[in-house]
Amino acid sequence: MPSFFSSLLITFTAALLTAAYSQPTTYPNCNRTFSCGPIINITYPFSGADRPAYCGLPGFALTCRDNTITELIQDLLAYRVLQLDQTQRTLVLSRSDLYNNTCPSEFHNTTLNSTLFFSDGPLNEALTLFFGCNTSGMTVRPYNLFTCNSTGLNFTDAYHLIGPVPRDPILSIVSCSVSVSVPVLRTAGNRLTNSRLSLGEALMQGNNSNLGRNIGLPIGGAVLAGVGLGWLIFYCRQRRKQRLAAQSAQAVSKEISTEASSKPLSTPPSTPFAKSIPSYPSSNSDLGRDSTYYGVQVFSYAELEEATDNFSASRELGDGGFGAVYYGVLADGRVVAVKRLYENNFKRVEQFMNEVGILTKLRHQNLVTLYGCTSKRSRELLLVYEYVPNGTVADHLNGKRANSGLLSWAVRLNIAIETADALAYLHKSDIIHRDVKTNNILLDNDFHVKVADFGLSRLFPTDVTHVSTAPQGTPGYVDPEYYQCYQLTEKSDVYSFGVVLIELISSLQAVDTNRHRHDINLANMAINKIQNHTLHEISFPMFTAAMRPSMEEVLEALRGIQNEDLNSHKVEIVDILVDEDTEPLKGGVTPPSPDSVATEKWASGSAPNSSG
Repeated sequence: MPSFFSSLLITFTAALLTAAYSQPTTYPNCNRTFSCGPIINITYPFSGADRPAYCGLPGFALTCRDNTITELIQDLLAYRVLQLDQTQRTLVLSRSDLYNNTCPSEFHNTTLNSTLFFSDGPLNEALTLFFGCNTSGMTVRPYNLFTCNSTGLNFTDAYHLIGPVPRDPILSIVSCSVSVSVPVLRTAGNRLTNSRLSLGEALMQGNNSNLGRNIGLPIGGAVLAGVGLGWLIFYCRQRRKQRLAAQSAQAVSKEISTEASSKPLSTPPSTPFAKSIPSYPSSNSDLGRDSTYYGVQVFSYAELEEATDNFSASRELGDGGFGAVYYGVLADGRVVAVKRLYENNFKRVEQFMNEVGILTKLRHQNLVTLYGCTSKRSRELLLVYEYVPNGTVADHLNGKRANSGLLSWAVRLNIAIETADALAYLHKSDIIHRDVKTNNILLDNDFHVKVADFGLSRLFPTDVTHVSTAPQGTPGYVDPEYYQCYQLTEKSDVYSFGVVLIELISSLQAVDTNRHRHDINLANMAINKIQNHTLHEISFPMFTAAMRPSMEEVLEALRGIQNEDLNSHKVEIVDILVDEDTEPLKGGVTPPSPDSVATEKWASGSAPNSSG
């Protein structure tokens, strides 16, 4: 490229940058940062304090009160700015009318201008406040009721709910006058659900937001326009050179003997790029029966539709985490379970490929077997597993099979052992399940375990101590410190398995809003019982007389315990903490804890990572 063009491009781009960033002499106050309340070193697009409004953008004017409060007005609502990081373009906002107050004078949803701000979904949790609730039909008051004496309401009872509104059973018996949507930090929402934080405290922690993606685009657009124009000039000059060179070559070729042109042409070698492009079948047809994907059979949509009687509701076995599971019989006679991924699950392709990629590498007697799947380009994403006929552990503990009385203590112990064996195998294979729960532990007719549902599972590199990723899993089973520190380790599965053990001992659900507010989370209840030496209070009562063992069996069990070599394994004594904010009961050191965001990061050190 000629030096003239290089100089032109550099000069043009520099001129645009100078024009974009330089301030006229009439705006001398726009060059420096400013402070407002406790927030310091604030720059564009904000204005406030001694920084004039013309130095910022509309909608970003800050109000400073007594050097202690920084507020931002959005859509007639005032928000306290608790944190501001302009490098990361993030801020933490808390509604002023709900700061240290759960009963606002007016009821407005939290709606930030989407062109200026957008909510950081992975770090936030939906919180809905219901006011003016008629609770006369309730016999037991749940933990999440509170009082609000606001004018204009017929009833003083109010109610808060974390998560999707339609799923809450209390709303079917309680009628409320008005609701308000307020996002809160996910960590605060989790602690609120576990009764480790009050509603007022959760609201005061605010929610995480980001500066809108379009802020600053005029500057960036000008620079890109300059570079684009320069590239266009360069491209046109190069094309002209190529045309001149082609004309010269054509003139020379006429003088070359035609004998050379009669020789056969050799096929040019394929480029590395060509080798890396996989061949996919046409989207207009399904793959045939003999085709494979990741080494497993690829089924057509039509044959799975036939196997499940057109996905009949009568064939539905239950929910498989990311899709409904159907009973099916293949043309070759195999009985299968077919998971049909939900259409509204925007991560279904990722979860589909994740489950296929992991299960095809694993072979263990206590892991469910994957028979095959449909093509990625099929009409729907379907996974085909072996059919495990005896339901889930949850079904037998507190579900539709709970009254069968088939889970004796011996069976429960075996379930625990086989589940632990499966998880240990996964961890040796550098895989973290991430959704260990009784609903994902299937039982065959002999009550042997088949661990299932690997949509959230992750391959764990051998050279790191943790993975920084968004918190995922099922409430009641997720390690609380995984939510708080965003670091996933194999110990996260260990915590979830501990909850499963408590379920096996107690036959209680991991989360039950009908229990006392401090006992809604089974793990919290168990820790409290262990600390007070009252764990026996939640143990499942002895079964009927017919189910009790004979005295000979009791004697055999006692002798087995007596003959155990108790010194063959060292016993590790672990201090149980009341919660993550307290000191250990004994003078031990709190063990490091795991944590979780859409973009995963590997870390080779044990210090927590900040996730972006």
